[in-house]
Amino acid sequence: MLTVAKRLFDVICSALGLGLLAPLLLLIAAWIKLDSPGPALFRQTRVGRLGVPFTIHKFRTMRVEDGPAITVGADPRITRSGRMLRASKLDELPQLWDVLRGVMSLVGPRPELPRYVELYPASMRERVLSVRPGVTDPASLAFSREAELLAAASDPEREYREVILPAKLQLSADYALHASLATDLELILRTLARVLRR
Repeated sequence: MLTVAKRLFDVICSALGLGLLAPLLLLIAAWIKLDSPGPALFRQTRVGRLGVPFTIHKFRTMRVEDGPAITVGADPRITRSGRMLRASKLDELPQLWDVLRGVMSLVGPRPELPRYVELYPASMRERVLSVRPGVTDPASLAFSREAELLAAASDPEREYREVILPAKLQLSADYALHASLATDLELILRTLARVLRR
């Protein structure tokens, strides 16, 4: 019953969000195109519910070039528009489409790259991947300054794999175990409050 109610909530909110925010989405897309060469949207393969890969959508915040999978501090690849979009979290708005099409939820464990999911312990993997990944979750709030933490590390990749990822995974597993519409609403309000403060 919870799954049905959660899905209905996701569909209604994402559809309303996309409709109401359409002018803003178009303005952001135009800004990105004017700011640097390349597409307005960034697409990447992530691991979804039950381990099924899917394509996540974000507004592009970096120049189109090869580089590390993780973003560290003031990454030189970040564009002028990208800095503001990242700071305000507006780069995440296209994920409302991913919510509407059913591969994501408004609230759920943030979807990871396949190579990081391979590091999940078996018990954690099953629990975290039992629910749809989300636009926000407790780990997103706890590690909102993740890029800065990685910038302070001598080996950012190792810091992410051995320190940050296990901590985020524990928070995601706890969420999956205790998820409810009430906790989802609380997390959405906390996320919106943090975005507005920024």
